[in-house]
Amino acid sequence: MKKNILEKWTYKDSAELYGIRYWGNRYFSISEKGEVTVSLQDSGEKKTISILSIINEMRERGLSMPILLRFQNLLNDRLKLIHNTFSKAIKENGYTNVYKGVYPIKVNQQEEVIKEITESGKVFHHGLEAGSKAELIAALAYMHDPEAYLICNGYKDKEFIDIALFALKMGIQVILVIERPEELPMIIERSQAINIKPRVGIRIKLSTRASGHWTDSGGDKSVFGLTTAQTIRVIEYLKANEMLDCLELLHYHLGSQITNIQDIRAAITEACRYYIALCREGAKMGILDIGGGLAVDYDGSQTNFGSSKNYTIDEYCGDIIEGIVSTMKESNVPHPVLVSETGRAIVAYYSVLLFNILDVNRFEYEEIIDSGEESNEYLQNLEEILKGISQKNIQEYYHDSLYYRDKIRSDFIHGISSLRERGKAESLFWNIVKKIVEIVKKMRYVPDELIELEENLVDIYYGNFSLFQSIPDAWAIDQLFPIMPIQRLNEEPQFPAIIADTTCDCDGKITKFIDLRDIKKFLPLHDLDDHKDYILGVFLVGAYQETLGDLHNLFGDTNVVSIYLDDEGEIDFSRELAGDSIADVLSYVEYDPKELVNRFRILAEKAIRKCHITPQERHKIMNMYETCMRGYTYFKKE
Repeated sequence: MKKNILEKWTYKDSAELYGIRYWGNRYFSISEKGEVTVSLQDSGEKKTISILSIINEMRERGLSMPILLRFQNLLNDRLKLIHNTFSKAIKENGYTNVYKGVYPIKVNQQEEVIKEITESGKVFHHGLEAGSKAELIAALAYMHDPEAYLICNGYKDKEFIDIALFALKMGIQVILVIERPEELPMIIERSQAINIKPRVGIRIKLSTRASGHWTDSGGDKSVFGLTTAQTIRVIEYLKANEMLDCLELLHYHLGSQITNIQDIRAAITEACRYYIALCREGAKMGILDIGGGLAVDYDGSQTNFGSSKNYTIDEYCGDIIEGIVSTMKESNVPHPVLVSETGRAIVAYYSVLLFNILDVNRFEYEEIIDSGEESNEYLQNLEEILKGISQKNIQEYYHDSLYYRDKIRSDFIHGISSLRERGKAESLFWNIVKKIVEIVKKMRYVPDELIELEENLVDIYYGNFSLFQSIPDAWAIDQLFPIMPIQRLNEEPQFPAIIADTTCDCDGKITKFIDLRDIKKFLPLHDLDDHKDYILGVFLVGAYQETLGDLHNLFGDTNVVSIYLDDEGEIDFSRELAGDSIADVLSYVEYDPKELVNRFRILAEKAIRKCHITPQERHKIMNMYETCMRGYTYFKKE
């Protein structure tokens, strides 16, 4: 996005460049001062706060970069939005039952999230979904609403089933969803032993499949769920044990981040056919659980691209309710309680990763290296191309420059050209590329091979974070997250860049960035100021990232600060969690920090005996070692 030289760059240009006006979803925007802001809603009016001002307050409290910011109010706002939108669709379509959501703990298991969702969700009777024994244990401590559901999915052993059944006996609305036929006999046997009638659901494998990363969550290849034949066998088994009235929920899961609304409509129609059929078999039923899948528009393009979605929440809720109503219209089957396991769309906006840039490796191409010798034919040709390239000959001259550059490389390998000749050829070639990029910006039609040239001229900005720890989906499944500077947005960013983390791994970099039309291979950034930190934010990282990270290079959890807008409209730093110390992460991989100190002390003592260091130096070294052990795993910028 290049402006006329006479026009001043403003925050509005940055909003367009980084797409925040599209993916910010009324939560994130840019102020007239050129700073990224977040809008938080308390019980009264909305308040807009500069993220840079939050960082400055955190620094006064002694916290350093990188930091994960959590905005608790956004969880409440997302919860309200989903419930209110479903309520609106229910009213408009004449739906005769209610919507009750459950939050799938696996999306973000942090205690703060579970506490906020269960407390804020009480007014809606919003429950939880647990897919493991550990998640079930966590859920039971917060399930104090007798009208909210606790849906139990996933693999279940005897202990899992016993805990769930005792919770049901205590008055919690626990529903055990059968994912495999082998689970049913165990559920029946344990319910009889505990003397409680179980509440049971079944997960079915739909033939409908959604496109995207999680396409195998649905269809015949799905790991969990029952086929039609298995569903019939479950019905027969329940009938044989006179327990068909225990079957009250039908569940399916199409996948996470479903980008196309047509897939959602097709799935709800097929699921309703199963639901009607189960009712006709004599099952009690009453609840339809449509699983997760409500997508987040990470790039703001409003398309069915993998990092976006081609529908609004209004359309999502409306299509689901209308789909149920129209499918069940002729069946005389009452409308079920509708349950969704929305996770990503609730928590994604809640967290922002902030990190400072430590250094920059600029792409150097300006200086033409002197070969120290009379130029050979190939070098002369490259010099002529650099002087004479224009719009008329741009593609031909580009091909010629590739040819001459490669000839000199080949001659160098065979001992014909010198190191300096190869160096001069490389610098001439990249100056030609630089000139091509400048010419291309003024052309209406540009050949594809020339469009991509700018991607080769990028700088490397080294960020104080670990990709593997804080945003693992960007590495593992090419998930795109909005990334941008949080300040200086009234200045035009001049440098195309990629971002490298502080791990010594070639995969520890971000080379793909959001764009409304495609995926960008670089992010425009500003030059660094020697006296001020340059801070980037990675937005919409609340789903999955906080618990998927690994300890690559033993970089641990970042510092965490939770921000809450209270009823008086004041900002409350409601929680501060110090990031992992080096001792913490070493203990995670089975080191004993005390033993490490002892072993190093022995080494230092040997060094004294060999006269390598003095006793005073040993004291200083040991202090440094132990202080470092207690310190943050990330870098401190002096």
